[in-house]
Amino acid sequence: MRLVARAAVQALVALVSMSSVSVAPLFAQGWIVPRPCVFGPNPRGPWPDRPAVACNATIERTRSDVRVQMVDRVLRYEVEERFVNRGATLGEADYLFPLPAGAAFQGLELSIDGELVSGETMNADSARTIYERIVRAQRDPALVEWMGHGLLRARIFPLNPGEEKRVVVRFQSVAQREGDALRVDYFRDAAQGMTTVQDRGTTSFTLEYPASSDFGAPYSPTHAIDVSDRDGHRQVNVRGDARDLTLLIPVRRSASASISMLPYSPGNEDGFALVTVTPPHVDRTETMPRDVTLVLDVSGSMQGHKLEQARAAGRQLLTTLRPGDRFRLIDFSSDVRAFRDDFVQATSDNIRDATRYLDALEAVGGTNIEGALREAVRPPVAAGRLPLVLFITDGEPTIGMQQPDQLARLAASHAGAAEAQRRIFTFGLGSDVNVSLLEQLALEGRATSQFVRPDESVERMVGIVAGRLVDPVLTDVRVHAEGGVTLSRILPAQPADVFADRDLVLLARYSGHGSANIVVEGNRRGTPVRFSTTVDFPDRERNNPFVGRLWATQRVGFLSAEKHRNGGSREVDDEIRALGERFGIPTELTSYLVMEPRLAMNAGGVRLGQIVTTGAPAPAMRDMRFESAKAASAQRAASSLATADSISAAAVAAASPRSAASSRARMVDGHPFKLRDGVWTDARFDSTISVTRVVAYSKAYFDLLRALPEIRAPFALGNRVIVVGRKGAIAVGGDGASELTAAAIAALARSW
Repeated sequence: MRLVARAAVQALVALVSMSSVSVAPLFAQGWIVPRPCVFGPNPRGPWPDRPAVACNATIERTRSDVRVQMVDRVLRYEVEERFVNRGATLGEADYLFPLPAGAAFQGLELSIDGELVSGETMNADSARTIYERIVRAQRDPALVEWMGHGLLRARIFPLNPGEEKRVVVRFQSVAQREGDALRVDYFRDAAQGMTTVQDRGTTSFTLEYPASSDFGAPYSPTHAIDVSDRDGHRQVNVRGDARDLTLLIPVRRSASASISMLPYSPGNEDGFALVTVTPPHVDRTETMPRDVTLVLDVSGSMQGHKLEQARAAGRQLLTTLRPGDRFRLIDFSSDVRAFRDDFVQATSDNIRDATRYLDALEAVGGTNIEGALREAVRPPVAAGRLPLVLFITDGEPTIGMQQPDQLARLAASHAGAAEAQRRIFTFGLGSDVNVSLLEQLALEGRATSQFVRPDESVERMVGIVAGRLVDPVLTDVRVHAEGGVTLSRILPAQPADVFADRDLVLLARYSGHGSANIVVEGNRRGTPVRFSTTVDFPDRERNNPFVGRLWATQRVGFLSAEKHRNGGSREVDDEIRALGERFGIPTELTSYLVMEPRLAMNAGGVRLGQIVTTGAPAPAMRDMRFESAKAASAQRAASSLATADSISAAAVAAASPRSAASSRARMVDGHPFKLRDGVWTDARFDSTISVTRVVAYSKAYFDLLRALPEIRAPFALGNRVIVVGRKGAIAVGGDGASELTAAAIAALARSW
C-alpha cells in the first residue's frame, strides 16, 4: 500500500522544482497520483486479511478555486480543489501541491464525511506510522509530508466509487515588486500529461485588495480580467484557460528610499519583525559593469544529457551579457581549461566564439574542483565592477583538494574587498553532488546554491540568476536598529545586495521595545550610502502572527543549510523539529496529519499505542540529503517569502463544529495549543507558571475578556482552556473564581 511509482514521483518533484525558480513565485494547482489498490495478507497486526483488488479507479478534478487577498502586500492564498472517483473500484491516492520557494505551509483540510477537517503538525515518523495504522482500519486521514523543494503531499484514502474529495490548502506570501508593479503568479496543471487524473471541471481565480490610490488599474498579460470595486475593496476575476497566470498591480513609485516594518510580539519572548527595504530610484542610464565567470564541469559523469544542459546553461548566460560586461568560460575535468586566459569584453564576436567553444566541449576524465576554483578566483577583483562566479558540477571532487571546508577557505581567501566581494553561485546536478561543498562555497561567496535534477532546466536557473544580477542599486547592505532595540538572527544573512526594481525583505527577532531607528547602510558604486526611518517596536502586538511563521520558515532553511555544511547535530535537529511543530511547518523532520474526528478523540477503536510501521523501504539517504539541500537552499534564497496567518478558533468552530474538535492541536494567534486531558493548553505552559483560575462563562470570565481582548481567540477554543501571558496564565474550567476584583483584573492586564 505504501508503494508509489517512484519514477513518477521523482518526475513530479522535478517538475515542481522547475516551476519554482521563475522570476516570481509560481503557485500551482495540486494534482492526484493514484496509488496501487492491491491489498493482501497482513502479517503485522491483528487486522484481517484483505483481498487483492485491481486498481481501476478513474479520478477526475471537478473544480479548482483560488482565492487571494492582499493585505499590506501579504498575499493570503486559499486553494480549494475537488476530485471524484469515476471508476467502479475503491481508489487510494496522493494529493500533491507545489509551493513556491521558501513557502511556509499554513494548513491543509480534507473532507471527511462531507465536512472539512484540519490537522496538526507532529514528528514525521510518528505521523507516518499513525497514518498507516488508521489506513489499516479503513479510516480517512491525509498526511502532508516533506517531499523536496516546495511540495506538499497529502495521502488520501479511500476514494469510494462516485465519492468526491475536497481539499483546501492555505498559505501566504509577500507580494514582490517587479519594476513599477506588484506581481502575482499562478501556474495551472503543473503535472499535465504525467498522471491519469482527468481535468473536466471548472477553475476560478480571484484576487482582492484595497482600492487605494497607491495602486493603479490591474492588468494581466496572460488572461482577460474583470475588475470591480465595492466597499473599499477591488476584486479581480480572471477569465481564460491559459496555464501560466500573471497579474500585475501598478504601484506608486518614489524617488526616495523607504523602510517599512511589520512587527509581531506575542509576549514572553523576543518579537518578530518583517523589514522591507525599497531602495531609492536610480538613473538606469549608467549601470555597474560585471565580470562574469562561468565554470562548467565536463568530467566523464557529465556525458550525454548533462553535458548538453551545461552547454545550454552557458549559451543562456551569454545572452544576459551587456556591452560593458566582461566574461570568462572555464571548463574542467581532470585538467582545467578556459576559453581565454583572462576576461574578455562581451562583444558580439567574442560571444559568437564562446558559443562555438561551448558546442565543442566533451565530457571525459575526473573532477578537479580545486583546480577549477583556483582558476575562477585567480584574477584580482577589479574596482568598480561586480564580480560573479557561476559554478556548475554534478559530482564529488576526485582530484586535488577534496575537503569542503578547505575548498571553501580557498574561495574565501580570494574573495576580494567587502564592497566588491566575489559572489559565488553554485549549481549541483543530481544527487551524487557534494551537497556540503556547494553549500559552503555559496555561503562563503555571499550567494546561493541551487540543486538541480538532471531532467530539470539548469540553463533556465542560470539565466534567471544572471538576469537578476543586472544592476546592483546597493551592495554590502547591512540593516540594524538604534535606540534601545536590537535586531538579531536576521535572515537572509547579511551583508546582502539590492538590485534594481527589487526590494530587500528581511526577517529578524527583536529585543527591547519602543520607538527606534531602522538603519540601512551599503555602497553604491563604491560610495557609502546610509538612510533610516523611525518605527515603533511594540512590546505586545498580535495582529501580524504570520511574521513569526515567515521567520521560522527561513530559520529552518538556514539550519538545514548549516546541517549539510557541518554534518548536523542533535541540537540543530531539535531546533528544526521544534520550529516545525510550533509553527506548523512541514520539514524533513515534521509532517502534518489530518485525522477523522472520532480517531482524533481516541474513539473508534484506534489506540495509538498499537501503531506499527509498514516496513516500506525509505528513500536512499543520498537522495534525501539532496532533496533536503534543495529545499533548504530555496528557503534561504527565496526573494518571495511565504507565510501563514493563524486561524481564528471561533471562525473554525462557527464553520464546522466537529472540525473545531477534530484534532489535538490548534494554532491561535501564532501560538500552538494542544488538547491535554480535555484542556486546550497553551504550549508555553509549564508547572512553574502562576495560574489564575476562573469558572467558564462566569462574571470573572467576561470581565477578563473585556480587559484583555487578545484572549478572546484562545477562550473560543472551549470551556476548558489554559492561556499564557508574560507573567502568568489564566485557566478556564469548572472550578476557580467566579468573580475578580477590579484591582486583580487591572493587575492581570498590566502584567499580561
